[in-house]
Amino acid sequence: MSLEKKYQKEIKQILAKYPPEQKRSAVMPILYLAQREEGYVNKAAMQDIAKMLDITETEVASIIGFYSLYHDEKAGKYRMQVCNDLPCALRGADEFLNNLCGNLGIKVGETTADGLVTLEAVTCLAACDKAPMFQTQGPDGIKYHENMTVDRTVELIEALKRAEGEAK
Repeated sequence: MSLEKKYQKEIKQILAKYPPEQKRSAVMPILYLAQREEGYVNKAAMQDIAKMLDITETEVASIIGFYSLYHDEKAGKYRMQVCNDLPCALRGADEFLNNLCGNLGIKVGETTADGLVTLEAVTCLAACDKAPMFQTQGPDGIKYHENMTVDRTVELIEALKRAEGEAK
């Protein structure tokens, strides 16, 4: 089923906020809608979005590639995005990220064996003075975690695992 048919009512509401000649401006809220269930925007959804907004698939893909809130690949239930731009690196973000990888037994861009966490490095989450920091994206939205240590982060992941176990 096409994205437009699946979310007909919501897409109509989104498009109503923009003049018809500027409907391409609706790309971000529609991307969010497309990503809501699976946690990423698949190729078919990108094609649907391009078609309904009269833009190219390349334009849709470039928006997904630019923003850390949109994804074009399936990942763990939670995306843990560690900021490692220069200001954060100066406050220990690279060492934090390397040690976290060692504790989780994965590399940046990989997902834990249980499928719970995908670890990503991103540029600028606007908390340079509070690094090491990261955001988690998951079913409960986006949450920021500042002035983190590896131990506190591992505790957070363990809490997510416990919550998953209780939910089953």
